[in-house]
Amino acid sequence: MRVLIRISVFNFESYAIKITMQTIKFWFEFASTYSYLSVSRVEHLTMSKGIPVEWKVFLLGPVFKNQGRNTSPFNIYRAKGLYMWRDLERLCQKYVLPSKKPTVFPRNGLLAARVACLASSEVRCPDFVRAVFRANFVEDRDISDPTVIEEIFRSLGQNGQSVIQESQPPKNKERLKCQTEEAQKLGIFGAPSFMVGNELFWGNDRLEDTIEWYKNNWKRNYV
Repeated sequence: MRVLIRISVFNFESYAIKITMQTIKFWFEFASTYSYLSVSRVEHLTMSKGIPVEWKVFLLGPVFKNQGRNTSPFNIYRAKGLYMWRDLERLCQKYVLPSKKPTVFPRNGLLAARVACLASSEVRCPDFVRAVFRANFVEDRDISDPTVIEEIFRSLGQNGQSVIQESQPPKNKERLKCQTEEAQKLGIFGAPSFMVGNELFWGNDRLEDTIEWYKNNWKRNYV
């Protein structure tokens, strides 16, 4: 008697398991003083530990508007503003970062935000972001001026004029608008903010706490 043995071949492609590592989502705003500190520190603190970071630019203007404000609370409350600028000086000394109080605060970061939104998934994004913050909080330059943005790209060895043109179509403008709306839906009310999954951390002084939470709680997601 013959026995027929059917060998079943498992289709690994159709049942492929996609493994994605949780990231720290870093939400920042170009006019934010404390974002300047975190932008200068986040890569050094995360890369040494192998922690991936998503750079998520957004606009604080719509957030403040929903809070019933038309400018930064550091401008509305004089004592709070005086404290913030002195605190920034102390922290820049602590982190060995240069700083200069800008003559305009908060500065319009819309153009820079559109460019950063366009380049968010590219390797050049962190370098561009840091350069814009230096222009604002170290060199006291007008980051809303396309010429300044072009010069920043030129210093990075890139054609800034073409990047600015790419950032202006309605599709990219809508992308930044959606990203700002996403921040508000997540409960983000200020910058910088960090998220690990649904866990929100607000403020430069919570960066180390964010990293510690990530190390102790991140999981691989199977989809």
